[in-house]
Amino acid sequence: MRLQALTLALTLGLSLAAHAATPVERLTDLAARYYDARARFDPIAATQLDDHRFDDQLPLDIAPAERAKRFAAWRGLLKELSAVPVKALPAAERLNHELLTQQLRDLLAFEPFPEHLLPLHHMGATPFQVAFFASGEAGQPLKTAAQLDAYLKRVAGLPAWCDQAIVNMREGMQRGVVQALPVVEAMLPMLKNLADTDAERSAYTGPVRALPDGLSADDRTRLAAAYRREFSERTQPALRRLATFVEAEYLPAARQRGSIGWSTLPNGRAWYQQWVHEQTTTDLTPQQIHALGLQEVARIQREITRLAPQMGFTGDPLKDGGLLAWARSDARFRPFKTEAEILDHYRALNARVMPQLPRLFGRQPRMPLEIRPEPELTRQTASDHYTLGQADGSAPGIFWAVINDPAEYSVSSMAALFLHEGQPGHHFHLGLQAEMPLPEFRRRQWINAFGEGWALYAETLGHDLGLYDAPVSQAGALRLEIGRAARLVVDTGLHAKGWSREQALKYWRDTTGASEQQAAAQIDRYLAWPGQALGYKIGALKIQELRRRAEQKLGPKFSLAAFHDQVLGEGSLPLSVLERRVNAWIASQAR
Repeated sequence: MRLQALTLALTLGLSLAAHAATPVERLTDLAARYYDARARFDPIAATQLDDHRFDDQLPLDIAPAERAKRFAAWRGLLKELSAVPVKALPAAERLNHELLTQQLRDLLAFEPFPEHLLPLHHMGATPFQVAFFASGEAGQPLKTAAQLDAYLKRVAGLPAWCDQAIVNMREGMQRGVVQALPVVEAMLPMLKNLADTDAERSAYTGPVRALPDGLSADDRTRLAAAYRREFSERTQPALRRLATFVEAEYLPAARQRGSIGWSTLPNGRAWYQQWVHEQTTTDLTPQQIHALGLQEVARIQREITRLAPQMGFTGDPLKDGGLLAWARSDARFRPFKTEAEILDHYRALNARVMPQLPRLFGRQPRMPLEIRPEPELTRQTASDHYTLGQADGSAPGIFWAVINDPAEYSVSSMAALFLHEGQPGHHFHLGLQAEMPLPEFRRRQWINAFGEGWALYAETLGHDLGLYDAPVSQAGALRLEIGRAARLVVDTGLHAKGWSREQALKYWRDTTGASEQQAAAQIDRYLAWPGQALGYKIGALKIQELRRRAEQKLGPKFSLAAFHDQVLGEGSLPLSVLERRVNAWIASQAR
């Protein structure tokens, strides 16, 4: 046992002199080793968070031995952390200690649940994420020969990953831990597309079809040959093995239609409750969240009913999607013919927002914001999203707009969507956090309820920014907001209350006015990604509650810019910690 403990200590970089260090030094060392271990265990997440030390790596994180090593590391770090005397730390370091302790406990809470037996889904599984990186615009830089070599090494890790995924899924089939049929049906075409596309058109060889300027002739020749050889000889055969297995063996074994939520998995109710806790940072139960969702849906429906006459809508504003379905589908609200027109409209919104931001924020991120279309590979299943640039401003944050058919794209929700994915939503939260002098585990941290809660709250700032003066933009904002409320209902309905996919689809269409295709994309997302959709409303409601509290208690002393700076000023926080921080600020301002 002593030899095992020493091996673990050395693996984590533990200094044998750490016990002689001060409490602050010990905590600083622990925090650094924790972040470094987490980045090494999950280098794809590190790349997404602008840490490019491991851009050449694709470890077998789904292998049981690697998984056991990861949990052993978290237990060792938590044991060390518990020995650091909290009372001897200054206030800022106490917060770091609290947040690190909570992160480690949350990670360890998932150890009983066999997540590794579900390696494939359509919401960002490893083969899809590696392909997404190939654009060079989605987190992994591909501008130099060294960066292109790093990406090629990452691609070279896919064959081992694919073969391990097959082993895991076979075990999952034996243990009853398999994906729901709609999830498999959604990801299989994406997988087959990657497997069947030849080397001249594959996403994985895309970097050498558009090599950057400045590369030598030798590097150009070498890289082009190496990419095509790796894909043709190793990666494509592995992808084909995986696709064949999924279609021939895994698809028939998938959980069939009907009740297919997480609760149908072994120990699924406890598993889902842990997802709820992790994604909301609260102790709310699925039943409480379901009731809250119904309450929020009813409140927003009253707003929709009030707005309908202003838009000239004469039917029932709620029946069969009512006003929202009309605002989404009526030709008056679908003026676009090309992708470029949609991107230009988003850029015009950005031009309206930017001059007003100093009224609402004391600090703004250094990195610029760009708007780009979602790559073709992931358009059919992706949602609009944001990727972080570089803190020094040398690379922009990017709002990825998912545009399938421009003629079907509604202008009604574009303002709210831009505020959420662009600025002041994800771009402000993540852009400012990247600049903060925080420990790396916090500077590069994502907490779902805080991040998505802030972005949904940012949608409400359309009123302060004058973007919702037109009733159609108000309708679009309400359509997005009621979707976030309906998520509380359908996510818990699917995973805790035994709803069928058809029941969830009907509720979603009737409540949000979505088309069948849009509804299917949302419901299948929740099936693949349990609990993630809960963070939006739970987080936004907390921030709105804190703003009302500050306005009421501070009266004329209240500054919206100062409030926003307080919310964003420590980066991502659990909601209870955020509330404590804002309460302290309110008390200090009221003196």
